[in-house]
Amino acid sequence: MVDRADDETPPGGVSNARWCRPISQFAADGAAWALAILLASVLRFDFHLEQVWWRGMALTIPWALVGQAALGSQLGLYRRRWRYGSFDELLRLAATVLAVGLLLTGVVMFWSGALAPRSIPFLATPMALSAMAGGRSLRRAYRSHRNRPLRGTPIVIVGAGDAACQMVENLLAFPNGPYRPVALVDDNPFKSDLRVQSVRVEGSIDDLPAIVYRRQAEAVLLAIPTGGSELVRRVKELADDSGLPLLVLPSVTDMFGAPASSDIRPVAPSDLLGRDAADIDPDLVAHYITDRRVLVTGAGGSIGSELCRQLARFEPSQLVMLDRDESGLHAAQLSIEGRALLDSPNLVLADIRDEQLVDQVFQTFRPHVVFHAAALKHLTLLERAPAEAWKTNVDGTEHVLAAAVRAGVERVVNISTDKAAAPISVLGCSKRITERLTAHRASTADGTFVSVRFGNVLGSRGSVLTVFRAQADAGGPITVTHPDVTRYFMTVEEAVRLTIFAGAIGTSGEVLVLDMGNPVRITAVAERFARQHTPALEIVYTGLRPGEKLHEDLLAIEEADERPVHPLITHVPVAPLSAARIAELSGGERSADALRLCANDGSPVTARASVA
Repeated sequence: MVDRADDETPPGGVSNARWCRPISQFAADGAAWALAILLASVLRFDFHLEQVWWRGMALTIPWALVGQAALGSQLGLYRRRWRYGSFDELLRLAATVLAVGLLLTGVVMFWSGALAPRSIPFLATPMALSAMAGGRSLRRAYRSHRNRPLRGTPIVIVGAGDAACQMVENLLAFPNGPYRPVALVDDNPFKSDLRVQSVRVEGSIDDLPAIVYRRQAEAVLLAIPTGGSELVRRVKELADDSGLPLLVLPSVTDMFGAPASSDIRPVAPSDLLGRDAADIDPDLVAHYITDRRVLVTGAGGSIGSELCRQLARFEPSQLVMLDRDESGLHAAQLSIEGRALLDSPNLVLADIRDEQLVDQVFQTFRPHVVFHAAALKHLTLLERAPAEAWKTNVDGTEHVLAAAVRAGVERVVNISTDKAAAPISVLGCSKRITERLTAHRASTADGTFVSVRFGNVLGSRGSVLTVFRAQADAGGPITVTHPDVTRYFMTVEEAVRLTIFAGAIGTSGEVLVLDMGNPVRITAVAERFARQHTPALEIVYTGLRPGEKLHEDLLAIEEADERPVHPLITHVPVAPLSAARIAELSGGERSADALRLCANDGSPVTARASVA
C-alpha cells in the first residue's frame, strides 16, 4: 500500500500549504547539498581554507541544486507523493541523491575548466544524504511526539507482530483518536522490551492483569488477526478478570489493508467458537443456484432469512420466500431489497400444514431448488405440545416433499438439527423423522434429496446468547439448566453456507453433518455475561428440562464418520421412512411416544461420541 503524504494543512490554507511545503522541503535539501559541498571541500584540504577554490565550489553547487530539483520532482519528492520521512520517501531520496552525486562526478571530471577536485562529489554525496534523511527523520519524530494522543481510551495491545505495530503507529498518528496505546504484551520471548514508538512490550499475555492495573488501562485490544478462538477465549478470560472489555481486529482476509482504528470492534460471540469457520468453495454452489428458480420455506425465520440473503448473492432467476409469519417476510424483504412493501409476487404467505396450498405454490412457481427451513424448534414447548410438532415438522415436511416431487424439483435440502442424532425429545424425534422422510423421497423419486444437521445457531431467535443478553440487561439472574451442560455452536452465516453447500455435494438420501469442533460449556458463557456487570450477576441453575440432554450428539452410534468430499463435513446415509409406514407405526396417534417409535422405527438408537 502506498504511503501517501499526510495532511497537515491548516484550515483555510490549502493552496498556500500545497506550494509552500514542497518549496520548503527543496530549500532544506538544497541547503544540505550546499553545506555538504562546502564541508567536503574543507575536509579535502585538511581545513586549509586558503587552498579551497571557492569560485569552483560556488559553480558546483548550482549543478547539485538543479539535479536535486529535477530528479527529486521526477521521483515525487516535491510533489507530495510520499509521506514525509517515510521509508518509501527515504528510498527515493537515496536514489535521487546518488544520481545527483553521479551527475556532479561527471561535471567535475569532464568540465573543460576544473570546477572542484574530483573527490568532492564522493565526499559530499553521503554527507548530503545523511543530512536530508536525518532532517526528515527528526521532523517526523518531532511530529509524532507532538501529536501523541493524550486523551482517548488507554488500551493494552495483545500481540507485537506486524498488525499490532501498524496499529500502534496508526493510533499514535492521530492525537484525537478514540484509543491511546499504553503497553504491548506478547508471548514471544524475543520481543521482550521491544518498543514501537515508545510503546514497550512489558510482558507475556499471562501478565496482562498486572500490566492493565499498572498502566490504568480501560480496554484490551487483541491485535493478532490470525489468532484462533482458543487465543480469543484465553485473552477474554484475562480481560474479564480485570473487568475490562476486549476489542479485536477482523481476520486478515476481512481487512483491505493495514489495520486502522476503524477496524477495532468488540469481541463477538462467533470469535469465541471452538473452531474456525468451515472453508466453503462458492464456485461449487453457484452452478445450481445462478439463473435458477429457488424456493425457501420458513423464509422469515433466523435461518430462512439468512438463507434468502445469501442465495440472493448468487443471482437466482427467481427467489420465492414462503412463510406463515407476515412480519418475518417483511423483515426478510427489507434486508434483501432495502424496501418492504410486501407487494412482490415472490413473497408467499402460506403455512406448510396446508397441503393443498403448498402444492398450489409449487405448481405455480415450479422451483428448481427448494430449501426447507420451516419448523417448530423450541424443545421445551414441543414437549408439552407433541401434536403441534407432528403438524408442522412431520406433516408439513411431507407436504413439502410430496409437492416437490409433483412439481419436478431437482434438489431439496431439508434443514435438521443435532437433536435428531439419537433423539430423546419431541423436537429431536420429529426432526429425525424429517431426515428419514427426505431419504425416502430420495429412494423413490428423481432429483437430489438431502438433509443438513447442525447445532445451535448464534444470533437466532431464542438462542442461549440472546437469552443471556436479555437477562443481563434486565439485571439478572442468569439461568443455566445444569453446571456441566455443553452445546455445539455455529454462526448463522456458517450454518447457511453449509446448507447451500450441501445441495451441491450431498448424495441423495444423505444427511450432511458439520464438524463443529469442541462443545462449549454453557456455564462458562454465562460467567462471562455475569462478570461484565458490577457487581457480577447471579447465576441460577434450574435443572435439565424434559427432553434435554446434558451433552448433545452429532452422530448416533450406528452412523459412521465418513468425509469423502470436505474434511469438515460428514456424510451419513439415513434409513428411509415413508408416510405410510409412519401411519402404520403411530396408529394415528400424535403423542410423544408415537414420535419416538416412528423416529427409531421400533429400534433403539444410541448416542455415540461426537464428531471430532
